[in-house]
Amino acid sequence: MESVFAVLAEPHRRAILALLLNEEQSVGDIERRLHMSQPAVSKHLRVLREAGFVEATIDAQRRRYRLRPEPLQSLDSWLEPFRRFWTPHIDALERHLDRVQAAAATDAAEK
Repeated sequence: MESVFAVLAEPHRRAILALLLNEEQSVGDIERRLHMSQPAVSKHLRVLREAGFVEATIDAQRRRYRLRPEPLQSLDSWLEPFRRFWTPHIDALERHLDRVQAAAATDAAEK
């Protein structure tokens, strides 16, 4: 089985996970929304299923896939000690964007 990082490194797999974030999807739903072929979607879903990121349920003649949060929670726990490296930068970016937005609003009000 591939490592969590190898599984998530593939952009199409991340896109599939993003689709499954809000609701279950069939292979056909994923094909249409991501403009991918059925074999490609099935291949990526197999990798995600084997890694534990998704699970399938049978709905009539179709399989519906849904996100399993446990692997992502494990990844989040592993990342926790590293957050101290980027959190201050993200906070500084947020403050900067707030200032830019406030300045733009002031400029717009003055015009």
